[in-house]
Amino acid sequence: MNLNFRFAVVSDPHIGLPHTIWDHPSRFHLVEVSIPALEIVFNHLAKLDLDFLLLPGDLTQHGEPENHAWLSDRLAQLPFPVYVVPGNHDVPQLLPNERSIGLADFPSYYLRQGYDNPQQLYYTREILPGVRLISLNSNQFDGEGKQLPFGRLDDEQIAWLKEVLSAADEPVVMVMVHHNVVEHLPGQSRHSLGRRYMLENAPALLELLRQAGAQLVFTGHLHVQDVAENHGIYDITTGSLVSYPHPYRVLQFKMDGEGKKQLQIETHRVDAVPDMPALPQQSREWMGERSYPFMMRLLTEAPLNLPPAQAEPLVASLRYFWADIAMGDAIFDFSDFPSPVRRYFEAFSATDSIDNHATLML
Repeated sequence: MNLNFRFAVVSDPHIGLPHTIWDHPSRFHLVEVSIPALEIVFNHLAKLDLDFLLLPGDLTQHGEPENHAWLSDRLAQLPFPVYVVPGNHDVPQLLPNERSIGLADFPSYYLRQGYDNPQQLYYTREILPGVRLISLNSNQFDGEGKQLPFGRLDDEQIAWLKEVLSAADEPVVMVMVHHNVVEHLPGQSRHSLGRRYMLENAPALLELLRQAGAQLVFTGHLHVQDVAENHGIYDITTGSLVSYPHPYRVLQFKMDGEGKKQLQIETHRVDAVPDMPALPQQSREWMGERSYPFMMRLLTEAPLNLPPAQAEPLVASLRYFWADIAMGDAIFDFSDFPSPVRRYFEAFSATDSIDNHATLML
């Protein structure tokens, strides 16, 4: 069976209609560019003859009903099918309140974007002949209704997934979930800053996918451009449209008659919106201005455990560290740092150049 299809990934758009935007001084995302940036992306994608579009979560600023309704209506106007999953920002509450929808409300907003059962937070469908998409919910809550600080697939969803994978006979099975399933940063699943972006039971999911021969997982949440691999399974995470460098991906999948598969990845970026003609420069500075507390935590928590007095002089050199990681394919040189600190931060360098543009042989 020959397959040749083209699709796009837009992640973490954090849509906020102007009157809903929280103007909190410590907010990290440039939510005010969410709609103009998205419209620029849609104008580009509409010219590409795409087969479908994936949105791996954090569709809205913070789960506001108006923002969900606006986005669903806008997605329905596109000339290709769109498939979504919920991110932590989309369902911040187990039960709805005056500001946000509840967890169970999410599917009913997106019945035109993949969901066919308003009572179930995950779904699967054959989106093209020979291509199956499995869309998962990684948001979970504790017994008191508080959102867990990490992703997890519950037992019921795991049981459902086993049945879906067992019955799937398509040559291509793709998975979409908000939280990362493969580490994109050194020690991500063990560090207090990194593990909240991971799926806690990722090993169980990866084993199921390996047994089924599913190789492609599309994630978001981390706001970085990165492609990570674990025993033949690729976790392709896409940066946020409201964070530097405002990326999105266009991908081409090919399979020949002998079953040889490849995925070509291209990264595009939004370089300007009407009120920000130098968007990348402005958003890079925005991120740099807010980097201090995060860099101090990296320096003073395990594994470095530096005293604050030793960490403080190093923070200025790390002002754009996270921005460079978000860009993808970063190479770091901290030769002026003490040896253990240098080794730690330089380990975040890309080991290859596949985060933004690559051809994966599957």
